[in-house]
Amino acid sequence: MVYALIFLVVLGLIVMSMYNKLVSLKNRVMEAWSGIDVQLKRRYDLIPNLVNTVKGYAAHESGTLEKVVQARNQAMAAANSGNIGATVQAENALAGTLKSLFALSESYPDLKANTNFIQLQNTLGEIEESLQNARRYYNALVRDNNTAVEAFPTNLIAKNFNFEKFDFFEISNEAERLNPEVKF
Repeated sequence: MVYALIFLVVLGLIVMSMYNKLVSLKNRVMEAWSGIDVQLKRRYDLIPNLVNTVKGYAAHESGTLEKVVQARNQAMAAANSGNIGATVQAENALAGTLKSLFALSESYPDLKANTNFIQLQNTLGEIEESLQNARRYYNALVRDNNTAVEAFPTNLIAKNFNFEKFDFFEISNEAERLNPEVKF
């Protein structure tokens, strides 16, 4: 009888430990996503200033500017929806339109030399670097969480208490995974 009681107490402690580990991992993933969210908000706030600066120099390039604004609005809506997959997809589209905006600056030497544009471009570069670090951290925590949710014996606890896997923040455009071709 005493051994059965000791066994149940030990088993209860093991289950409690695995449950607490899963809760901790889930909360760390959500915290990491919050870090990405902060960087995305910084980027969203910067983009209108960048677009307005470019507008003054490239008035007839309104198609590119409209695409950037539209991609920003879609990314903000996806982020507000709370759907990580939709946010990742919208962020990848926004990154593509930002590249076209900076490519546009190559056609306008006055714009490239504008200190406000250079400062905005540098700030966006810093934000992108912070965002990249936040994505790496998030993906590492998602990996740890997903491993715990799938691995035995924590998968038994995860299944019974509805712990789920999270999606990685990945590149959705296969062309961006390829090595760029450099020509001189």
